[in-house]
Amino acid sequence: MKTRLACLLGAALLSSAFAAHAADKPKELSIGISTFLSGSASVFGVPARDAADILIADINAAGGIDGVQLKPSYIDEGGGGEKLLAEYRRLAEGGTRVMLSAISSGHCNIVAPVAEDLKVLNVLWDCGTEKALEGKKYKYVVRTQANATTEMVAQVLYLMKVKPDFKTLAIVNQDYAWGRDSRDIFLAALKKFKPDVKIVAEMFPKFGAADFSTEISRLQALKPDVILSTSWGGDLDNFVRQASQRNLFKNSTFVLSLAESSLERLGGSLPEGVYVGARGDHYFLHPETKDDAQHQAFIKKFHDKTGAYPIYSVYHMVQAIHGLKAGYEKAIKDNNGAWPTPEQVAAAMHHVDFKGFGRELKLQRADGQALEAQLFGVTKKSDKYPFKVLSDITIIPAELVTPGVEDTSMDWIANKLKPEVLNSDQIKVYKN
Repeated sequence: MKTRLACLLGAALLSSAFAAHAADKPKELSIGISTFLSGSASVFGVPARDAADILIADINAAGGIDGVQLKPSYIDEGGGGEKLLAEYRRLAEGGTRVMLSAISSGHCNIVAPVAEDLKVLNVLWDCGTEKALEGKKYKYVVRTQANATTEMVAQVLYLMKVKPDFKTLAIVNQDYAWGRDSRDIFLAALKKFKPDVKIVAEMFPKFGAADFSTEISRLQALKPDVILSTSWGGDLDNFVRQASQRNLFKNSTFVLSLAESSLERLGGSLPEGVYVGARGDHYFLHPETKDDAQHQAFIKKFHDKTGAYPIYSVYHMVQAIHGLKAGYEKAIKDNNGAWPTPEQVAAAMHHVDFKGFGRELKLQRADGQALEAQLFGVTKKSDKYPFKVLSDITIIPAELVTPGVEDTSMDWIANKLKPEVLNSDQIKVYKN
């Protein structure tokens, strides 16, 4: 009788403990998402929000994460850093413990330490700056796509593959941190492969500039073999349209590192033969996933909702949400099926592999930096679309162009990046 009572009491206690723990599972998971909903950057901030709406609706329709529905709250990064932080703190103080933030590199640099202070799981979902995580080992902050170093070093490899004999280069970048940092990384890597290249001009028009006549006139006089621009959004669109009107594309080969997001908007203004980057391993005509059923279903939903095709910010949002879901699922498994704390999810997200709509991404580093391959192509007319598409697509694995956890970008480029990487058989080219 004593033994039976002890067993019953133990079972009751276990049941009580389980019930108490189960009660900790929320009915919904609040997620704060910062993106540009106004200003020039809204051209890819709004599509990213639309992607989040689609993905979250699909996840919720399928039962959520372990039965928990996702509830997004959006913050407009167009209001500036101070307003972003105020809204960020307001959500955190209201109980939101998961954030996807941010697009702006400057905003990522300021939210990352705040997330650590507030003990909020923060996914850097789109910003490129390598400085956000380099030399740091945050507990609560991870990034689900590549950073500027991976992107720019891969861009150099691609340029050396497709146009190795150029002798002169000019740069036209936006005058703020991204424009100058991406210039520094690109040139440092280029010197490793082509030390005799001559940089004939470095121009940094004001961020948000509408008139590029001064820069174009100078480029027409210099006639560089290659013109590089890592600009994005309305600035890049305006530069391309004005350069096209003045026939600048006939004199030089253009390398536009972020122009995948501008292809549809530019339409006929962007000529054939321009080298374009996609800021990662994703493209709505990705040669490895263009026929994937899930990818095609997403493209259709996105096009039905927006009238446009997905661009890189859309795919970065996909990666962030898929990565977050993978992190929660791993944390739940590690927690013996119980709903995890933000700390447990953050820990799990330093040890997950997941997919967006490209190759698998690996998030297995102490610094929380994901490894993401890089896709490039050359613009070509299409019979199917009223804008240029990418042909002869090249995919460069992240492992070839990403510094280690203990490396700084410039030291890694100077001391560990070797010209022999150009001959790697891991670089895949899809001719079409």
